[in-house]
Amino acid sequence: MTPTNSTPTAAANKTLVDGRRADTARRRQRALKAINDAIAAGEEVSVSAIARKAGIDRSFFYRSQHKDLLAQIHTAGAEPPIRAGVGPTVTRASLKADLANCQERCARLAARVQQLEKRLSRALGEQTWREAGLGAPDDIENLKQKIIILDA
Repeated sequence: MTPTNSTPTAAANKTLVDGRRADTARRRQRALKAINDAIAAGEEVSVSAIARKAGIDRSFFYRSQHKDLLAQIHTAGAEPPIRAGVGPTVTRASLKADLANCQERCARLAARVQQLEKRLSRALGEQTWREAGLGAPDDIENLKQKIIILDA
């Protein structure tokens, strides 16, 4: 019986490293193809969509040697897809901008409504005061003012 050595030899270790590099290169090529195909087809370009399409794990893009692929995905995902004969489609960035604009408009309209409610309340209050006869008529008030001026 020969003793088994659990440490791989240098040749076996080189074979493992070469196999790993080849596998990484194949996954990288599949990722590049998936990115280009998604852009050309006008499909969603996100890390999850590209990983699913390429048949690789999402963590592949976050490794230091593949940061360029991640940047390419983020750049392509930020731009609206271009389709032949069709205008640009809605993107996440455009929806966020529309939402922010709508929220600002809503805040402006709410402030304007509040301002108009205060004006209406004042006008209705004055009208009710006059109709109730609680205040002095305008002509009597004018006469009182003239008396005060003449007495002085």
